[in-house]
Amino acid sequence: MRIQTSRFGLIELTNDDLIQFPEGILGFGQLRQFVLLDDPNDEIFAWLQSCEEPGIAFPVLEPEVFADGYKPTLAKSDISTLQLADGEHHRMFCIVTIPKDPTQMTANLKAPVVINVKKRVARQCVLQDNSLAIREPIFLKLQQRVVQGQPQSIKSQALDWGVAVKVPEPTPSSDAEL
Repeated sequence: MRIQTSRFGLIELTNDDLIQFPEGILGFGQLRQFVLLDDPNDEIFAWLQSCEEPGIAFPVLEPEVFADGYKPTLAKSDISTLQLADGEHHRMFCIVTIPKDPTQMTANLKAPVVINVKKRVARQCVLQDNSLAIREPIFLKLQQRVVQGQPQSIKSQALDWGVAVKVPEPTPSSDAEL
C-alpha cells in the first residue's frame, strides 16, 4: 500500500505497518488509520502520520525522553479499547506542539497516544491525573538530553520494537543531476 504525505512524499507501507484508532484522535475523530514514521533526518521526533489525510501528521515523542517517572495508570475503558491483556506490551507517545518559536514547544502529558504493539490498535487516552499538563514545556529538557549525549534515541528503540516505519532517504532525481 502507498500513502501520499505532505511532509515525506510517497511512502510504501504494508498492512502490518498500520495503526488503527477506532475512535480517531481528539479533534480528528474521522481519521482512523495512522502510521508511525521515523524520519532519518530528524534525531528527535517521530511522526504519527494519517493514512487518510496527507496533510495531517503529529510530531510525537516517548515521554521517557523528557518526563522522568511518567507511569500513568490507564482507565479500564482505555485498556478495553486497546485490547490489552495482562502484561501485554504497549508504547506511549506524547503529541508535541511546535510553535514558530521552538523554545516554546510543549508536549501533552495529559492525553498520550497509547499503542498496543501486538494488535496495532491505539487510542489517545485522556488520563484522570490532574497533575499532568496538557502543555508541558519540553525544549530545555530536550536540549539537556542532547547536550548530555544520551546513548540511543528513544525513536530508534521504537523502530526496534516494530512500532515505527523508517522513512526512506530521498533519492536524487535525474533533474537534480543536470
